[in-house]
Amino acid sequence: MGTGKTALGKLLAKKLGKEFIELDDLIEKKAGKSIPEIFRQDGEIAFRQLEIEVVKEVAGRKNAVIACGGGVVLNTINIDRLRRECVTVRLTAAPSEILRRTAADKDGRPLLAAGDRFTQIKELLKIRRPFYGRAADITVNTSRLSVEGGVGMIIGKLRSYENYSS
Repeated sequence: MGTGKTALGKLLAKKLGKEFIELDDLIEKKAGKSIPEIFRQDGEIAFRQLEIEVVKEVAGRKNAVIACGGGVVLNTINIDRLRRECVTVRLTAAPSEILRRTAADKDGRPLLAAGDRFTQIKELLKIRRPFYGRAADITVNTSRLSVEGGVGMIIGKLRSYENYSS
């Protein structure tokens, strides 16, 4: 969270002439409630189940940029489905930058509901780092990049990746 998935994803899709899919929006639509409400009313396990269902629905789509939530990597089913057809791009950012970017969103980030958000961010990153590493084909650190710069970096790495894997 806070690495630029939505902002970069939308611009990347536009520049590549692809459809943009926001996984969290599809989860909310399927549940009929917001992600914070899902977490509060149903719990994280119910959210993760919805996430699995939505990934199954979109993983095979062609010509799409899919912005996945940060926890999608916690389930290997999701990663296996996505990697069959997709090039996975991992966006990273320094914990201080993630804190800055998410500071205004107090209620929309259930996993940052802790009193010390900075410590919570560092802990989430520490736990998820190995999962992100295994899932990613390409990694881009967005800490010091504008949206345009991040998209340019992704496009450059996609070209290199596609040439290498051909």
